[in-house]
Amino acid sequence: MTRLVPIAATLLIAGLVPLHAQEGDTEEPTAPDPTTQEPTEPATQAPTTPDTATEPPSETDPTSEAAQEAPVEDEAQAPAETSEDTPASDQRAARPLMDVGADWPYWGGDARATRYSPLDQITPENVGQLQEVFTYHTGDLPEGTAMGKYSPEVTPLKLGDDLLMCSAMNILISVDAASGEENWRFDPGVPNEAIPYGASCRGVSVYTNPEAAEGDVCATRVIQGTLDAKLVAVDAETGAPCADFGENGTVDMWQDIGERVPGWYAVTAPPAIVRGVVVSGAQVKDGQAEDAPSGVVRGFDVLTGELVWAWDLAAPEQNRNGPPEGEVYTRGTPNMWTTAVADEELGYVYLPMGNSSVDYYGSNRSEAENEYATSLVALDATTGEEVWHFQTVRNDVWDYDLGSQATLLDYQGTPAVLLPSKQGDLYILDRETGEPLTPVGELSDLPKGEIEPDYISDTQPISEWHTLRKPALEEKDMWGFTPIDQLWCRIQYHRANYDGFYTPPSSEKPWIQYPGYNGGSDWGSVAVDTERGIIVANYNDVPNYNRLVPRDEVTSRPIHEMETGESGGENAEGAADPQAGAPYGIAVNAGWRNDVTGVPCTRPPYGGIRAIDLETGETLWDRPLGTARRNGPFGIPSMLPFDIGTPNNGGSVVTASGLVFIAAATDNLFRAIDIETGETLWSTVLPGGGQANPITYEVDGRQFVMVTAMGHHFMETPVNDAVIGWALPEN
Repeated sequence: MTRLVPIAATLLIAGLVPLHAQEGDTEEPTAPDPTTQEPTEPATQAPTTPDTATEPPSETDPTSEAAQEAPVEDEAQAPAETSEDTPASDQRAARPLMDVGADWPYWGGDARATRYSPLDQITPENVGQLQEVFTYHTGDLPEGTAMGKYSPEVTPLKLGDDLLMCSAMNILISVDAASGEENWRFDPGVPNEAIPYGASCRGVSVYTNPEAAEGDVCATRVIQGTLDAKLVAVDAETGAPCADFGENGTVDMWQDIGERVPGWYAVTAPPAIVRGVVVSGAQVKDGQAEDAPSGVVRGFDVLTGELVWAWDLAAPEQNRNGPPEGEVYTRGTPNMWTTAVADEELGYVYLPMGNSSVDYYGSNRSEAENEYATSLVALDATTGEEVWHFQTVRNDVWDYDLGSQATLLDYQGTPAVLLPSKQGDLYILDRETGEPLTPVGELSDLPKGEIEPDYISDTQPISEWHTLRKPALEEKDMWGFTPIDQLWCRIQYHRANYDGFYTPPSSEKPWIQYPGYNGGSDWGSVAVDTERGIIVANYNDVPNYNRLVPRDEVTSRPIHEMETGESGGENAEGAADPQAGAPYGIAVNAGWRNDVTGVPCTRPPYGGIRAIDLETGETLWDRPLGTARRNGPFGIPSMLPFDIGTPNNGGSVVTASGLVFIAAATDNLFRAIDIETGETLWSTVLPGGGQANPITYEVDGRQFVMVTAMGHHFMETPVNDAVIGWALPEN
């Protein structure tokens, strides 16, 4: 579906914002690659399997007891035996899976992270009758040094009668799912100094101990990672800390990381829980220094909080059980700041990896960093051993880290994992082996630039099955709301280096990165209607305008050289990062905004939403996401209802009745879209930015849809603390 915006309307648009870093003419089905390079033969990208990799368990493998006991989703499972007399292998047997429907028990909805709900009470025919049932306020609003740094991005879980969530500063809260009345809260006391770029807590995870008796304390526990890098476990019924987990309910993840520098090492994503192991990485604030906290990913026992394993990609065997006394995990390595997905059936966990601490210069990186950066890594969640990894960018110097949670599928009869990327490419891989199940091509003869030509890869993988990426920019794409603005942007276009996709970084003059690090799919991930066979993907379509800054011109200091409480610099990642240890700092103009007016230099749309046929990879419809109502010349809201396509941050939910619910855009609207046509059927104005994933659930036979509207400093949407639920009238 194409919705072209009248030029007269778009000329009224100004102040559209760039996106979180971790992050047109629209009907461009399976857009051709926007480079001048031609893809070579498909299916050349093979995953790498380590020599020491554990063989995936087979259902027919008599030695794989865990595999024989693996659950099938939606089927009742016998409780796992975990007594002290039980062999260790059985203590890590597959656990029962929770059903999505009345509940929303996982951050991604179901255990496969499809964001698909079987509920069908709210339909395309009656969605216009939705009424707000409750608004709950968390009370967590920025104060003091936290002003201007809030970006909560919270997606609650629904379990039983309760909504379980965290606030921006990690206050754990339980709310009645039907009335919005608070049940309990637990404040772990995270200080403002711990905020990295933004105060974000995307969600929590829950675990029910199959051996616990009814009424036992912490029989079901809520677990979150905090901005000050702690794992916190509390009782789901009361909010009381689980005394048996770590030290009175808390595990300090700074252990063996090195010097404790608030804001440098933080957890913003919910952990994955696989076979009784809590798996978590952490966000390492980008661009500070090559000597940064490690990107180690660790597994902790869900009941005791004890370390089960560590995956230090540069020293996987040496540091499996933690580093030797007096040492720390390997510093500066790629981290996992986003959400992993658990595979109870295989006992794996799939890690979307970022890149090294210094994003835009790579010659000092180790071979291990080059091997695993920007890869999806499958680990055996019971041992922490690597099974396979699939790399989406070679020698990444564009900050194209993987932000999206992967989704588990059955693809043409094969257990598979769907991997979206910031470049826009969507891959489908064999879950057991990492082998691509959809065509993967290869770009060759890519430009290598003058900064580090021996490091820049002249080849890169691309998906030949589907990409959200648009054609390369041209001068005619430059834009402004007056002819003078547009001329200025055309001049900037010609001043920059631009060789299409994967233009290498430069210093003597800026370079255009398109898509920017906010392009494609980010942490909100995609939703998959498993019944209709449709992927719903919202995306951004914005460039960055960057320049490597020679060391003698760098004025910013890395975070560890600042005084406690001193400003950590810009809110936009890469805007003025020192990259200490590298010969260059970095200056990123995220979204490439006009320096004078703040207006984007490229024409809208800047974001869209697309439906993709899961079987063929073909585009079913594609449309801009977001109206011009909050944007206008000189920052004055135009209130125009045109779908011009704004930057967006957050994902969607799809239902069995054929509805897509999504907020995400900077127009502060929450909308329901017909999955068959892409048409908006209902929308409502939120009190703050809806940069979060919605959920849907049922209480006493009544279906609710819910989203948090808490704003986002980087998206420039109003901050709030609202949790809002809607449902059809009861009669």
